[in-house]
Amino acid sequence: MDYDRTNIATSYDAGRRYSPSTLAHWLNVIAPWVPKRKGAEYLDLGCGTGRYSEVLAEQFGGHTVALDPSEKMLAEARKKATDRVRYERAPGEALPLANQSIDMVFMSMVFHHFTDPVQVVRECHRVLKPGGTVCLRAVTSNEIHSYPYVPFFARSGDILRRTLQSREAILSIFVDQRFRRVHYELVRSEVAPTWSAFAEKTAHRADSILAQLSDDEFLSGMALLKQHVASRLPQDPVIEPIDFFVFSRL
Repeated sequence: MDYDRTNIATSYDAGRRYSPSTLAHWLNVIAPWVPKRKGAEYLDLGCGTGRYSEVLAEQFGGHTVALDPSEKMLAEARKKATDRVRYERAPGEALPLANQSIDMVFMSMVFHHFTDPVQVVRECHRVLKPGGTVCLRAVTSNEIHSYPYVPFFARSGDILRRTLQSREAILSIFVDQRFRRVHYELVRSEVAPTWSAFAEKTAHRADSILAQLSDDEFLSGMALLKQHVASRLPQDPVIEPIDFFVFSRL
């Protein structure tokens, strides 16, 4: 999806924000695989509005290069900028970085957006230092049935099936491009603390799949979601499974 042809950037943070506890949970998941030596260089590839760009640098003490092809998304990210992060517009298939200049590549919920994921992984191999790591958060076709908005938006499942890779395909791409898988887990991640909060976030339509629905389809789905909200206990959290991979450059 070309985010610059949409208005998603302006509502992305409102629709996709993390609670402090969810962000802390993900930082704990990522932490064992992040090089923490002085002067470490992290690449936040497909950084979007910079949800992770600043916190990676602050939490782990390095410097982040944050790249995205969308100028609108980068405009939102730059509002949060510190001197630990450099934002730049670039596609994942052609990284404007020197060979072996990066200690860790981080990708969050972006792999299914790449036009040529094989070329992206080749570029990751090129810019990583020997032994450098890729940390990848991804939605996969294996888990479509578990994504919380799918039951309410009838055509979203079909769009996801056309859009997402399987976890087996992702693994194959990295192994074929001279990476070794060093870790994998399916992380249960809280999307919202309650179904009511989930409905409020979903109403922003800050999701590339929901953005492909017609207005009528989206409104019908929101009506079903609100009916569901009325039947849930107030304290029920909304959970989605996220595939988390760690690869090492051979």
